[in-house]
Amino acid sequence: MKITNIHEAKTHLSRLIELVIAGEEVIIAKAGKPLVKLIPYEATKQPRTPGSWEGKVIMSDDFDEELPDQILAGFLGEEE
Repeated sequence: MKITNIHEAKTHLSRLIELVIAGEEVIIAKAGKPLVKLIPYEATKQPRTPGSWEGKVIMSDDFDEELPDQILAGFLGEEE
């Protein structure tokens, strides 16, 4: 595991990325306290397909209507 400070991480980011890709754990710290861990990006297993939920979700006819005052007050954190 490699622990580096923010300044060194900015200066040597490419090298740190190569270490992560090679399987090493890299931690970036500030004032000696770990802040973040660099990890390799992993693509999602299956890309999303636009329209795949078409016909599976039904919206109420009054979906766009104004909410009743009591429900709206609840969403806004107001007491009625």
